[in-house]
Amino acid sequence: MDICRALGWLDASNYRESPAATAEELTAFHDPAYIDAVHAVSESGQVTGELRARFHLGTMENPVFPGLWRRATTSVGGSVLAARLALEGRVAYHPAGGTHHGRKDRASGFCYFNDPVFAMLEFLNADLNRVAYLDLDAHHGDGVETAFEGNPRTLCISVHEAGRWPGTGQAHTANARNFPVPRGFTDAGLDRLMADEIIPELDAFQQEALVITCGADALSGDPLSSMQLSNTGLWSAVESAAQTCPRVVVLGGGGYNPWTTVRCWAGLWGKLNGFPMPESLPQEIQNLLRNFTCDLVDNEDIKPEWLSTIADAIPSGAILEEVA
Repeated sequence: MDICRALGWLDASNYRESPAATAEELTAFHDPAYIDAVHAVSESGQVTGELRARFHLGTMENPVFPGLWRRATTSVGGSVLAARLALEGRVAYHPAGGTHHGRKDRASGFCYFNDPVFAMLEFLNADLNRVAYLDLDAHHGDGVETAFEGNPRTLCISVHEAGRWPGTGQAHTANARNFPVPRGFTDAGLDRLMADEIIPELDAFQQEALVITCGADALSGDPLSSMQLSNTGLWSAVESAAQTCPRVVVLGGGGYNPWTTVRCWAGLWGKLNGFPMPESLPQEIQNLLRNFTCDLVDNEDIKPEWLSTIADAIPSGAILEEVA
């Protein structure tokens, strides 16, 4: 948001503060006992062995930290608000959403509550008959697919790195289409996959609303995947999908390189609004990026363009054929 404001892309006219979902609202998907457990460990900062075993809280994968309840409930509240705004015929962008691994009764993969599910439920509760979900995160959108398994009013599509955690999403199902892609997957492969498979799937489904999770961990330079997308390639995929539907919610998701993640999500907002991409970022933003630290990215691997530009150079690369 700092980048967007510095570029004149974001002000009071196009920004809404995300509310926090209440415990009662969370029961639309999550089990009450699990909701209570998340609240309790967030308040106390302590996790018993029983809660860890039953709800997967307090593990390396799902740590307990100050503000956990506020963070997790605001992700859900923001996705619900985004869906309500989208119902007015808008594209609503909620980059703090995309917690797509959360399960009905447990935490999973740094995801405590599953906010994409709540965005879809908001559309379904508004009596829309066909709601689609597109997941471009490097990891399979397993929590969303499971939540709507067998629901004929929904279609879940996921593009993710084959063999990457959680190891699911290898095949199509009745209402889910999965596209595991190889290590080194590039923009050329994504362009082809969108044109040949995903857009035709969305067109055939004739969705009335669309939720997109745009994880930045599929980008080149992310330490938790081996995909090699540029942010321009990811923006193009989101734009082409968003054009298939009048009601769209765009969410964030994973992203473990702070430089590539913030540039991607800020630039995506600019692209969705039709703003021109600047050749270089304002000095105040360059200074901000230079002060980032990340123990997952070695200093020698920080590229100069990550500190001064917003759009990646368009890469050249062969299309990899091993797409299921």
